[in-house]
Amino acid sequence: MSVFHLAFNVTDLDQTRAFYGDLLGCAEGRSTETWVDYNFFGHQLSLHLGTPFETRATGKVGDHMVLMPHLGVVLPMNEWQALADRLTAADVAFTIPPTLRFAGQAGEQSTMFFCDPSGNPIEIKGFADMAGVFAK
Repeated sequence: MSVFHLAFNVTDLDQTRAFYGDLLGCAEGRSTETWVDYNFFGHQLSLHLGTPFETRATGKVGDHMVLMPHLGVVLPMNEWQALADRLTAADVAFTIPPTLRFAGQAGEQSTMFFCDPSGNPIEIKGFADMAGVFAK
């Protein structure tokens, strides 16, 4: 199995730890005074102090304009729903609240968009059938 690695900037490591570790439930890995690694649903995020990348709502997907660029993960539906419930209960400010898109079509999925405390956009997708992730 391959593990995806993504490194990007955050503005505050304490807020980052509260968000990725406490709220999202990601396990913390190695760290220094200027960066921290997380197991982001089986993939490695390296979050470094610095200026986050610029984002704009330029990606048209279905009926929504989504923030680009963004990072994310695809989860089995039961894990997606548990995370959506936890984020909703925590009053996370969604840019796109938990919703179903492409209903009845190939690639039917649930999705939600939100930003970390540094403004980095995140999309979490949920699939009832993971074989549909690459459906045409």
